Amino acid sequence: MSDRAEMKGPVSRRRRTTSSSGGVGAAVGAKQVNGSKPHDAGEKPPRHPAKIKTDPVSRNSSNSNGKTDRQMGMPGQQQKQQQQLATSQRNQKSVVEDINKRLSCHVLQESLLSSDSGYSNYRGILNWCVVMLGLSNARLFLENIIKYGILVDPIQVVSLFLKDPYSWPAACLIIASNVYILAALYTERRLAVGTISETTGRALHIFYLTSMLIFPAATVLILTSMTPVGGILSLAAYTVLFLKLFSYQDVNRWCRQIRHAKAKRLTRSNSCPSVAQSNGSTIHAYVSYPGNLTYRDMYYFVFAPTLCYQLNFPRSRRIRIRFLMRRLFEMLFFMQLLVGLIQQWMVPTVQNSMKPFQEMDYSRMTERLLKLAVPNHLIWLIFFYWFFHSTMNFVAELLRFGDREFYRDWWNSETVTYFWANWNIPVHKWCLRHFYKPMLRKGVNKLLAQTAVFLVSAFFHEYLVSVPLKMFRLWAFMGMMTQVPLACVVGRYLRGNYGNAVVWISLIIGQPVAILMYVHDFYVIHYGGAT
Repeated sequence: MSDRAEMKGPVSRRRRTTSSSGGVGAAVGAKQVNGSKPHDAGEKPPRHPAKIKTDPVSRNSSNSNGKTDRQMGMPGQQQKQQQQLATSQRNQKSVVEDINKRLSCHVLQESLLSSDSGYSNYRGILNWCVVMLGLSNARLFLENIIKYGILVDPIQVVSLFLKDPYSWPAACLIIASNVYILAALYTERRLAVGTISETTGRALHIFYLTSMLIFPAATVLILTSMTPVGGILSLAAYTVLFLKLFSYQDVNRWCRQIRHAKAKRLTRSNSCPSVAQSNGSTIHAYVSYPGNLTYRDMYYFVFAPTLCYQLNFPRSRRIRIRFLMRRLFEMLFFMQLLVGLIQQWMVPTVQNSMKPFQEMDYSRMTERLLKLAVPNHLIWLIFFYWFFHSTMNFVAELLRFGDREFYRDWWNSETVTYFWANWNIPVHKWCLRHFYKPMLRKGVNKLLAQTAVFLVSAFFHEYLVSVPLKMFRLWAFMGMMTQVPLACVVGRYLRGNYGNAVVWISLIIGQPVAILMYVHDFYVIHYGGAT
């Protein structure tokens, strides 16, 4: 036999042994299943123990481990040693870090008052400011009582509204405004059925809207029985009604345009929502044009705390009696507080400031204006809460009017424009909807449109102050128009806390000073000779 045959012999025999090992393994497995031992008494052990079939998993694992050990050899041991060394290093590092953490007291961080720290919880500082403001005002109030005594007189308040108890000119003037309400309703009804043309309807609207500004002003100026406070209230009522009726005719005109365009659905963008509001409000019957031209709809809008008309207002589910009573209590309390502060604090200070103004002593004039600015600003803040929160929420709750956003966070204003857009939301919505956006749609420049809005606001401020006082000084008009360059400067050069500080300074010094100038001039004109 050749060398090649000798080499093939063992290999072939090994293959046959391997191929037949399955049967032997099966027999042995069968014996194990039957519960017998593989080596019973009298049986010879197998000549080739390696031929017995073992569990496949254990066989594979043993083969693989053996192969790995044969292939890896010493490198496997070195890898294990490296892993153990890395583990021990990590353990030592964690121990060192734990010791450092326990012993260290410094970390990388910024100071709380730094802008990079991201800290924003200044509630304690706010409370401190409130306490200091209360203490300083309490000292001033105590000084005022010691100097002037108790000046609060509820009976004297009646004389601010009435000179003759049998004559109520302001109340009669407000009642007469129903003529303009009915005129607007009847004009819209005639336009809805087509008995008058759009041109005639527009002329009628212009006529009664213009007369709404002229007639009450002429009445206040002519009637000697009209007091300044009564004149302010009546003109304020006519101004609010003027803005409401302007929105009323504007929205109905939009609805007619949509109807003439044969639109099937009246979109909310034109103040004609197609479905009732679903954000917690009750489902109401949908009103479409011209079904809204009723007395009920008209007078609901007149008394609703909004200036913008809408065919379907969001409504609340019910009247909350506890909420209503709280607002009523706040209204009565803050009204008495306002009257008391004006009588006790404002009137004596204004009377004492007349002499420096007559003598044109600028240092004392500045001192008096600053002295008047603090109580005036406090009264303005109380008035804001009394009117925009307590009174308007009371009326809204009574009428189940759903939209209660009468103001936003104007106290965080960083620009002048943000303040004017957020401290009086009803007026802002009216200006934006019926004045500012129509001007932009006609191609007017944005800055020019903003200036025009301030111009209209300045006119109404002057209208509400000068006419009842029967004197024209244009302080309110100039005070409003100075807001335009101030808004440009603050918006371009000042932001953040600096811009907010400028807004607060303008509120404390600017607008109150203009109002105080009117009050002072009124006292100088009417009581200067006696002083």
